[in-house]
Amino acid sequence: MRDGIPIALGYIAVSFTIGIAAKGAGLTAFQAALMSLTNNTSAGEFAALGLIASGATFMEMALTQLVINLRYSLMSAALSQKLSRNTPFFHRLFIAYGVTDEIFGVSIGVDGKLSPYYSYGVISVAVPGWAIGTFLGVATGNILSVQIIRAMSVALYGMFIAVIIPPARKNKILAGLIAVSMVASLLFTYLPLLREISAGFRIIILTLVIAGTAAVLFPIKDEQQEEKRDEPQSLPVYNRDGSSNLSDPGSASYSTTQAD
Repeated sequence: MRDGIPIALGYIAVSFTIGIAAKGAGLTAFQAALMSLTNNTSAGEFAALGLIASGATFMEMALTQLVINLRYSLMSAALSQKLSRNTPFFHRLFIAYGVTDEIFGVSIGVDGKLSPYYSYGVISVAVPGWAIGTFLGVATGNILSVQIIRAMSVALYGMFIAVIIPPARKNKILAGLIAVSMVASLLFTYLPLLREISAGFRIIILTLVIAGTAAVLFPIKDEQQEEKRDEPQSLPVYNRDGSSNLSDPGSASYSTTQAD
């Protein structure tokens, strides 16, 4: 739960602006909070509010959400590799519900296997923070000035930096991948042809290319293989004449030396 507190604080600040947009689209505070509880994505919610305000069809909304949020399927697939193989399906289902950029960031940085209860702790703090911020945005959004609202919207970027910096300082490869990702994202934002790609597909392309390349160039060794390799192994037992027949115990020579 401790790792979810800074995420929740950042979420409250950012989702406040979503609440203001939700009020402009005609949603009540309860409706907006329910939307945030069931759709944990700022880009998806902003897009949905625009479609609601324009009177779009349910099919348009569904396809838009599918494209924008498709990157979370990649995050979930990556996160599944951190789970134990015998993790039940219902645990995986609830963990997938709470996958966001920030929750994924802290979860993937956990040493060793990921416990479902660690994810539950982070989700139980972060997701309510997202919904509370949306509720407050609808209820009190008109009270705050535009400058304060803009300042609050920057909080999520600061929080995300706080998530990626500690593991990057420990791992030079990870730091390099973060730098490459930032440069690639910048190019996709400003180059003439690449900037025409939607934000959702842009994230999917960059994730596949960069993560796939990193997986090939810098594979992570399986922990079980490492443990087996570190276990001491006994050499075969032979008789003094070189045979493996141990019917005569007195003629056997034993070795418990660790194999090289």
